[in-house]
Amino acid sequence: MIKLNIAIIGLGHLGSKHLRVYSELSHLVNIVGICDNRSEVAKGLSEQFQVPYFTDYRKLPDTIQAVNICTPTSTHCTIGKYFLERGIHAFIEKPISIDLKEADTLVDLAKRNQLKLPVGHVERFNAAFQKIAKIVKDPLFIECHRLNPFPNRSLDIGVVNDLMIHDIDIILGLIKYPIKDIQAVGVPVLTKREDIANVRLTFENGSVCNITASRISPEVMRKIRIFLKNAYISLDYVDQKAFIYRKQLIAISKENIPIEKEEPLKKELESFVDCVLNDKTPVISGIEARAALKVALEITEKIWTNLKNFS
Repeated sequence: MIKLNIAIIGLGHLGSKHLRVYSELSHLVNIVGICDNRSEVAKGLSEQFQVPYFTDYRKLPDTIQAVNICTPTSTHCTIGKYFLERGIHAFIEKPISIDLKEADTLVDLAKRNQLKLPVGHVERFNAAFQKIAKIVKDPLFIECHRLNPFPNRSLDIGVVNDLMIHDIDIILGLIKYPIKDIQAVGVPVLTKREDIANVRLTFENGSVCNITASRISPEVMRKIRIFLKNAYISLDYVDQKAFIYRKQLIAISKENIPIEKEEPLKKELESFVDCVLNDKTPVISGIEARAALKVALEITEKIWTNLKNFS
């Protein structure tokens, strides 16, 4: 079987998880190198997983065919551009980049060089979401809650680009109409960026979405409720459980949606490898990731405009 030669760049909280998953996909990939500018981190993981380590991504072996980038958002474009210009496929963690200009640079390079550029919107690979996505049609109202304890990481971006962008991407995938209006509020609490935010999106077809994201919550919550005509669906991303509630005359029935639980990250990275080896289109390419980033940036701008006006 042909294997993909891959390197993992950035070995923090997410990058180390990616490394662990790729090590479990040894039938599909050869890990030809890992890279982090913190030599002690790179060396420790190198010893644990028995793979070569580097502290400079430009020194990675010439044999690599694909890279997995889990570095801070502000570095995504520089590192992604370096490899795309050299004909190497790139998986980039979300958000794709810090702004639309950088996103366009990456998308254009991937297109020009006929390379795969999937972006890590992992909830698209959640078994519960994949199951309900098949039955959702014309949602009238969507409500999302994504709450996390303070992470002490990804602090180069606010909670909108850090957490809420997952739900933005999901919503854009479910509602195929332009956004008509954005209302947004947010507050910096522990950082200089927004740490909690609430957003209301109104689409041109009349659909409305209410999204709350926080990275200062004492508990973890990742839920979405989708209201349809005469029914609504409740989904828990963490537990990978989903229920559908239907109108039955003057009562409401509750039905469990059977789901075979799987690790979303593993499915996501398997999909990346499959796209490269078998020339398939990514589930979330740079194009979809750019669309989610565009909305996230508009939301962030509204939040900070409102804060300035308030003060």
